[in-house]
Amino acid sequence: MRFPLVPTARAVWIAALAAPVALVVAAALPGAWMAAPAAGLTLLLLVALDGLVAGRLVDWRIAAPQDCEVGEPLQVAVLAEIAGKVGNGTVDAALQFDPRLAPEGRAILALAPLVDDASWSGTAGLQPVRRGTAALERVWLRWTGPLGLGARQVSHQLEDEVRVWPDLAPVRSPALQHFLRDAQFGLIARRIRGEGTQFEALSEYEPGMDRRRIDWKASARHTRLYARENESERNNQIVFAFDCGQAMCEPVDGLPRIDRAVSAALTAAYVALKGGDRVSLFGFAARPEVATPFYGDSRQFHRLQTAAAGLDYHAEEPNFTLALATLSARLKRRSMIVVFSDFTDPTGAELMIESLGRLVDKHLILFVTIADSELAELEAVDPDSLEALATAVTADSLSRQRALVLQRLRQMGIDVIEAPWDTIGYRLIDAYLAIKRAGAIG
Repeated sequence: MRFPLVPTARAVWIAALAAPVALVVAAALPGAWMAAPAAGLTLLLLVALDGLVAGRLVDWRIAAPQDCEVGEPLQVAVLAEIAGKVGNGTVDAALQFDPRLAPEGRAILALAPLVDDASWSGTAGLQPVRRGTAALERVWLRWTGPLGLGARQVSHQLEDEVRVWPDLAPVRSPALQHFLRDAQFGLIARRIRGEGTQFEALSEYEPGMDRRRIDWKASARHTRLYARENESERNNQIVFAFDCGQAMCEPVDGLPRIDRAVSAALTAAYVALKGGDRVSLFGFAARPEVATPFYGDSRQFHRLQTAAAGLDYHAEEPNFTLALATLSARLKRRSMIVVFSDFTDPTGAELMIESLGRLVDKHLILFVTIADSELAELEAVDPDSLEALATAVTADSLSRQRALVLQRLRQMGIDVIEAPWDTIGYRLIDAYLAIKRAGAIG
């Protein structure tokens, strides 16, 4: 630990203003040239003495949570106990940390005195922008002496770490919890009647029912129409596959697309676990990165959360051929595969389309992509110059190419969800429930 003395901004301004005066005195009175060095030495002496009589640091502490979620506010508190008088009534602090916690990698804050005037406290408000383990690296504290000319500055190496988890705000939302309590997939165990394959009961046919559900033999016996009610299948295998390549690392409204996708997937995974299905996560870029076992109990949801936190960011193109071939080899039965990905042009999407096409015959594929709001805004702007016109035309061309790729996927029998990031999780849940009611997975 070191306690270096440093001049304050006040001392620097005094020196800067005194320098021209010293030059004038030396030019007008050559015999008094010694006055200028003497004044400089006096100022240096005052700076040193002011710093020495400044308060003494007795103790300090950093208070930061061990866990937080990406995109959610994070408060890091700096506490200090200083014996003695602090000149300007404030203690300045600076924090250096992993850029995952904030893009700048640093924060400057002012500590205010508490009740006893010996304890000082300040809080830095951060907002994590990426998942992973982020280190708090160093802290600086500085306070001035009574004259405000000299200051003491202390620097400490930190060993604190903050684990940045995926955003689970949608999972905790009152709307979803109310849905889980009261809907078919609620906490009260009940059989789910739908259009699955396992017979549950007969009910009298009503207009609007699917005519394929009519049980003709039972209807003949009772001389009125009866329809079969089947129990929706449970224990289905659901795989959430994440493209962690370059396109998915691009930000959308402040956070990378992969983080938006992870939040949506975990929300849908939570509903699937409550519905009695088994869930697995799979992440890939140039090669497969993360592959979890299938979990079938909502009490194991934290394992999915931990695995999702390990999905890294890669500034490289994804290898769909290798990744989806590896995933297909792992699956021993028909499953629902939810692929989160993005693309910038049809040429780059060709390999993705071919690789997904190989899975359609064996599995149910759901392709999820986040709507490009920036592209839509550029396309909607009324051009008022040639440059703006060229931008709008390019945006419209890219939008049409994107729609063409999604249409090709639909023609192959792949369900496609394209929606803004803040609604994509609920769109995914609706699609999952519709597929489950239809018994289309097993």
